Amino acid sequence: MARKSLTNIYMSTLCLEIYMLLNSGISVRYGVEMMLDDESDKDGKIILQNLLDNLEGEVPLSEAMRKGKYFPLYMVNMIEIGEKTGRLAETLKALAEHYERQERLAVSIKNATLYPAVMLAMMIAVVLILVVQVLPIFNDVFARMGAQMSPFATRLMEFGAWFRGASVVIAVVFLVLFVVAFLAWVIPVVRGGVAGAASKLWGGKGVFGRIAASRFVSSMSLAMASGIDIEDSVNLAASLNSNPSISRKYENCVALLRDGKSLADALKEARILSARDSRILSLGEKSGMADSAMAEIARRSDTIVQDEISNIVGKIEPTLVIVTSAIVGIILLSVMLPLMGIMTTIG
Repeated sequence: MARKSLTNIYMSTLCLEIYMLLNSGISVRYGVEMMLDDESDKDGKIILQNLLDNLEGEVPLSEAMRKGKYFPLYMVNMIEIGEKTGRLAETLKALAEHYERQERLAVSIKNATLYPAVMLAMMIAVVLILVVQVLPIFNDVFARMGAQMSPFATRLMEFGAWFRGASVVIAVVFLVLFVVAFLAWVIPVVRGGVAGAASKLWGGKGVFGRIAASRFVSSMSLAMASGIDIEDSVNLAASLNSNPSISRKYENCVALLRDGKSLADALKEARILSARDSRILSLGEKSGMADSAMAEIARRSDTIVQDEISNIVGKIEPTLVIVTSAIVGIILLSVMLPLMGIMTTIG
């Protein structure tokens, strides 16, 4: 099993279980033994057995995870920092919440792309059936009556004839596109590459920018809960970003911190946090609860982004239905109106 094959929900559950065991006073090694006994999934058993084998002696959890090579480096590094700062339990809990937020965000993005794609495919299929199969039938009916279809309907039928002639080539192209999309959907490495390319193109704009900001805030919350100092927390969270325009915001934030700005002011002036979130963080800093304030901001950012994605999907679906209905209606009317005129003349 490759390092990147672990799902967000699996890593969230694993971190939460180890956190609960540590809070109960149970050692990591004995806790992993208990988890292994209760594990029913084959791959899960392999991962836990490997982790248990690497926990021999007084080996720290982070070192055992690094030896196993199943866990992402980000997760291993955060656990190592938690061990060094004496905040391992807090780090594990924060990791569990971080990966849970990432899972919810990933599901929202998948749903936002899957449903419109399916509806678009259905719309194209309906229109093609009308153009390729139905219009030639009406053309025969008009020919028997000694009439012709409207110029618009005739051009559509000619397009249908061309499409039928090139159907093999078009089918191969669509098959290749489908295979690429399927691989990007199921293979983490390919999906990560596609996501990285999309991030470089649109990562700093609109909802993509807000998604990047949400991930940054989530990583910041995790880093602060692990006891890392503020500047290192910003650098660590920024390292997960691949968009140049957003990277400049993080660099500006670090520069502002070095100039003596507070974290809240630096994130606000760098346009990473809104004025409202910056105010929450500022109050958290003044009350000594900056990590709790950042965790709340991360939770709110996640909710806002998911709501925005849901709203976008909610607008796309009826729009596609309206567009499909309009196209089908125009095609049918371009045929039916002349036919009704002919029938009226005959009558």
